Amino acid sequence: MAGNGDHSAQPAAVEVRTRSQGLPWGPLLGALLLVVTIGSIAWFHPSQTRSIGRSFDLIDSKSGRLVSDRDFRGKWLLVFFGYTRCPDVCPTTLSEIADTLAKLGPLAGLVQPLFITLDPKRDTQPVLADYTAAFDPRILALTGSPDQIAAAARGYGVYFATREAGDDYSIDHSAAMYLMRPDGAYERSFLSTAGSAEITKRLQGLLQSR
Repeated sequence: MAGNGDHSAQPAAVEVRTRSQGLPWGPLLGALLLVVTIGSIAWFHPSQTRSIGRSFDLIDSKSGRLVSDRDFRGKWLLVFFGYTRCPDVCPTTLSEIADTLAKLGPLAGLVQPLFITLDPKRDTQPVLADYTAAFDPRILALTGSPDQIAAAARGYGVYFATREAGDDYSIDHSAAMYLMRPDGAYERSFLSTAGSAEITKRLQGLLQSR
């Protein structure tokens, strides 16, 4: 059974990027994709929030050991999916998480932020460990095989897709943070636009009433 918290936020906000490549219908296609995305999110919420956060098995980028969601029982989890080469939403979100930890003070010890990479090919364990440490060493990065990551993403209802760009690529992905209760149940989601002040306020209310 899902947590009884405030579910006013969408469980996922999808970042959609479209390259028109000089074609006049490019912007229209982008708008259509956005409408479809918003529609799918509205359909998903709230009837399927019970299934958000199913079990995962991933690799701790710091220790290299295999961990599962069960290893974090007793902690409030703040889960975010992204990748280190993300140009905008990922660094912004991780900065907000770091600010939240600072604002929580001693209460931050009850929260474990998890950054799950969607790009295991380039996001090696050392790369991930260095990346998250630059924001706050308390943010734990997780990786795994493509299948393990895809399973974890499905468990949280996370959308992601690789977008080729010549010899390089980017990853379009959902941009929400998922708050999980200490018993593993889903509590609520924060949109990527949520600032640290909003997240801190919500967390303080939950942590102080435990």
